[in-house]
Amino acid sequence: MKCPNCNSKDIGKIGSHQFYCWGCFIELTVNGEKMSVYQVEEDGTLSSLDDLFSGEEYVQEFPHIHASS
Repeated sequence: MKCPNCNSKDIGKIGSHQFYCWGCFIELTVNGEKMSVYQVEEDGTLSSLDDLFSGEEYVQEFPHIHASS
């Protein structure tokens, strides 16, 4: 699996449907057919980056990370 933001393969699983990219420090959350992307802020809060990425791209590019992961 590659990060949709930086194409890094350094992706870790941090929850049942959550992943973290160590290359660009974003968090990915998969809920069924939808993937959400968040920037992790210095204080640990998450800021949505969904407006920068299209969910349909993820479904086609990362079909193996749907809720079954």
